[in-house]
Amino acid sequence: MTLDFIETLKNKHILVTGGAGFIGSNLCEVLLNQNIKVTCLDNFATGKRENIKPFLSDSNFNLIEGDIRQLEDCHKACDGIDFVLHQAALGSVPRSINDPITTNDVNVSGFLNMLVAARDAGVKRFVYAASSSTYGDHEALPKVEETIGKPLSPYAITKYVNELYADIFHTTYNLDVVGLRYFNVFGRRQDPDGAYAAVIPKFVQQFVSHESPVINGDGSYSRDFTYIDNVVQMNLRALTTTNKEALNTVYNVAFGERTTLTELTTLLKTYLSEYDEKINSVEIKYRENRAGDIPHSLASINKAKELLNYDPKFDIKTGLKEAVSWYWENL
Repeated sequence: MTLDFIETLKNKHILVTGGAGFIGSNLCEVLLNQNIKVTCLDNFATGKRENIKPFLSDSNFNLIEGDIRQLEDCHKACDGIDFVLHQAALGSVPRSINDPITTNDVNVSGFLNMLVAARDAGVKRFVYAASSSTYGDHEALPKVEETIGKPLSPYAITKYVNELYADIFHTTYNLDVVGLRYFNVFGRRQDPDGAYAAVIPKFVQQFVSHESPVINGDGSYSRDFTYIDNVVQMNLRALTTTNKEALNTVYNVAFGERTTLTELTTLLKTYLSEYDEKINSVEIKYRENRAGDIPHSLASINKAKELLNYDPKFDIKTGLKEAVSWYWENL
């Protein structure tokens, strides 16, 4: 990834909330590799210490172990910060259905705390992780930013509330904000363990163990799977753009192509079989659809291309090859 466009971040101090998580640690890594000062705020509820272990010896890296549900922690983390990349959240639709209160506490109250702390610290720009779940029951494809439906889960509600709060903080307090609606992000450091693991790392782990991956539904549900490097690029473009028209709005972060779950498992099996030919014979199983899941997801990325010069380099095949290689080395 060519990063000439982030020259303006030199001598700036960036806070990455959830910096020990999957997306957050990748953002930290890229920024540190460009010799940019980074503070990571994480409570390690879902983030992993091993994700940031390589950064601890870097003089540009500062770790604050804290919780966005504590306003004091947010104020401490925002002290002296120029820009915020807010990734901290409790993901997962099923988790939010099982425990809506904690999901709301983290994703809404925690988000509001971060906005207040960023405002009070005079932060120049607040870029935050939104979600494609905000499109809810709106069926039209591709998804266009200005048209959403009714949320289908507590998680989706919390991420939509984030967008509403961000907009109010711009209009009321003049805080520049950019929301990034992530579409099924995958790649290195995404955790395959736990009850709420994302589908790609979970399937990879099962294939490697010669266990049958289980698809919810008949395999025809489709997603706009988005490789981590595309997501990192989008965050950095949102952080550095000088186009005033590009601020204080939301963007889809995706590749702009749709892959069914059956196609996904076929690709995974093909790429993993290059490392272990026995994976070729692993059977795929199916079960009932999951509550809160939308059938199809496909993003229009025209707005991001036009206003932020977003130029995603990794389609599903290229991204999966990279991800499979990483998982094979690290599982």
